[in-house]
Amino acid sequence: MNLLVRILKFFQSEAHALVSRFEDPVKLIEQGIRDLKKDFDESMKSLAQIKAIAIGTKKELEVKKQIASDYEQKAMILLQKSQNGELETAEAERLAAEALKKRQEALKEVERLTADAKTYDASLEQMSKKILELKNKIKTSENEYNSLKARATVAKTTQKVNQQLSSISSESTSAMIEDMKRKISAAEDLAQAWGDTATIETTVDDEINKAIGVDIDVQKSLAEMKQKLLANPTTSQDVDIESLKKELDA
Repeated sequence: MNLLVRILKFFQSEAHALVSRFEDPVKLIEQGIRDLKKDFDESMKSLAQIKAIAIGTKKELEVKKQIASDYEQKAMILLQKSQNGELETAEAERLAAEALKKRQEALKEVERLTADAKTYDASLEQMSKKILELKNKIKTSENEYNSLKARATVAKTTQKVNQQLSSISSESTSAMIEDMKRKISAAEDLAQAWGDTATIETTVDDEINKAIGVDIDVQKSLAEMKQKLLANPTTSQDVDIESLKKELDA
């Protein structure tokens, strides 16, 4: 008995320690998941900002390309006017040179903006990968959290069961069973006693009727016949009741 109690107490202490070991990781994972989700939200905001800058850069790049193309067209038109005699050659060449300078400046902006757009695209690609990794990490952490939480619940339930088992000894259980057996046996004896009493009363009535010369079956048959005769008066005139009674008694 003492050995059983010690074993139960050992499992109880182990279950309690198990719950304690599980509770800390559960709390840590809860906090970790909150931190990861916060980082995820901030990363998504940064990604959106970089994407907006990249879109603006590409739009500006297209504008600069168009400006460079326009200045090139203007320089050609000026030279054509010079050839057609519509403008003086010196003036046409001077204006065409200025247009080409503007074109050159626009092309430099195109070069810069192209490099910036590539940088932003590379940053977006890298950040997207990191955000995806962060998202997967959050999912893994949530799965681990659910698993640990379930194990903690099982451990607590085990602890409760062990506590209940430790409070019930084999001796007390045996005593309760024996007490129940005694109560059931007493109830069975009482039921048998009531049955024997009913039998005794019936037997005594039979003995009394026999002693005074009364046949129960005969009396019953006679009563039934009287009822029939009363129901049919014409027949009762031809029947001698006393002789019939003697015949039945014989």
